[in-house]
Amino acid sequence: MIRFDLHNHTFYSHGANSVADMYKAALAKGLSVFGFSEHSPRPERYTYPTEYRARLNAHLADYVREVQELQKNQGPCRVLFGMEIDWFEDDQDFVRKAATQFPFDYLLGSTHFLGTWGFDAGPEPWEAMDENARFAAYTAYFTTWKKMLATGLFNIASHPDLIKIFTRDSFHLWIVREESQRLVRDALEVLKAMDMAMEISSAGLRKPCREIYPCPMIMRLASEVDVRISFASDAHTDGDVAYAFPVLASYAKAFGFTRASYFADRRWHSEEF
Repeated sequence: MIRFDLHNHTFYSHGANSVADMYKAALAKGLSVFGFSEHSPRPERYTYPTEYRARLNAHLADYVREVQELQKNQGPCRVLFGMEIDWFEDDQDFVRKAATQFPFDYLLGSTHFLGTWGFDAGPEPWEAMDENARFAAYTAYFTTWKKMLATGLFNIASHPDLIKIFTRDSFHLWIVREESQRLVRDALEVLKAMDMAMEISSAGLRKPCREIYPCPMIMRLASEVDVRISFASDAHTDGDVAYAFPVLASYAKAFGFTRASYFADRRWHSEEF
């Protein structure tokens, strides 16, 4: 049984529920650890068509205060204070400041942008691409992802193959290529060297790709590299907390994983699932 969920969002960004609501959901699901990981701020030039940045910036202090108050008065489910930090290759000083602005228990590292394009915002740009253009985007994503991992700023690499969100079939054609697997394996070797964990997320089951993050090929490569893993729902509502965790457990076990980890007290904790 998976007993912790380390990736979720609140109504301070693009989630639907409060910090308190999300914690109540964690209690109801019987979790022993719940990590709050609201989005980090973004520079102005990294913009989504439907933008939540102003709300997040206005309420970031509220998020921090509410999570820290929960930590002081928590019940049977331990609360961890984290954040999902967006990686911006051309604004690394901004990223480093975001990663060090509060006394976080742990940090998720995420790549949502290639240049200033938020590639997970909608399917339209992907629909206009031919296969070569899509393949180039996948290669650019994992090249950028590897650079993010190499910084050593983060504890967990979230939704590793988010780039497949609107083009799963094309992505599967790309990932079976030898050079693609070599790129991903190299990135996973960096992840392991940086003592990070790879997130296995049920969020993809709720997205257009309808597939767990990461895909089976990446799971196989991660098993061969022997990386540490963590689990997450990437919940955006209280109903998403611990979403499809029995499915995630079976999926991970099929690739030989038996222990999952979370980062707290400046060290890794692991348990069987």
